[in-house]
Amino acid sequence: MAGLADSGSNPDVDLLYDINGLAKDAPHWLDRVVEFVGEYGLLFAMILMIMWCWWTVRRRPGGVEEAASSVAALVWAPLAAAVAVVVNVPIRGFVERPRPFLDHQGLEVLVSGKTDYSFVSDHATITMAMAVALFVANRKFGLVGLGIALLEGFCRVYMGVHYPTDVIGGFALGTAVALLLSPFASMLLTPLLKAVDRSSRLGWVVRSKEARAGARDAMVPGARRSASRERDLAA
Repeated sequence: MAGLADSGSNPDVDLLYDINGLAKDAPHWLDRVVEFVGEYGLLFAMILMIMWCWWTVRRRPGGVEEAASSVAALVWAPLAAAVAVVVNVPIRGFVERPRPFLDHQGLEVLVSGKTDYSFVSDHATITMAMAVALFVANRKFGLVGLGIALLEGFCRVYMGVHYPTDVIGGFALGTAVALLLSPFASMLLTPLLKAVDRSSRLGWVVRSKEARAGARDAMVPGARRSASRERDLAA
């Protein structure tokens, strides 16, 4: 299974040339921007989105159960990406698909030194795994994350280092890992984060001081009403 697209009449190859052809017509500075964004920038942006979501979630008033499960879903995002990359190792070795610029002439390759196999794209796998896990944790942030993942996939083809089907395969792999293993990850991570919440030094990871104060304030009126009812019954 040395390659999935060996003919120029293949739609996969045609789309590769169409998207990569944009790099030939673009200004040199734009190609350099896409090179940096596609190789590093979007991965960093995805991590920032997860951190921003975590910062927002931990400040919301609520009980430890809700806070721990929310933070657990965010912790799972980078772990899902790591698991997906590990799963991709045997897939790449089995398919053994060469990089597109090795089999097809005339491509504008923006990144040199890519000598490993092409299917599936690690970048597409990582960004989509994190985006899907982020979407499970928070819909608003997750939608932005999905947009970042789609842009990453486009950049990989634009840069001439992946076929479109490499990217689609990465999206599928990242989504499958993030969704299928999410319940198992939550089952393991939520109790751990509950224990962290009880820690005097690390509790801020799960809930901020403001969130804890808000949770206590929300419980006070109920406790007062209960005490008032007990006094009325005693009278």
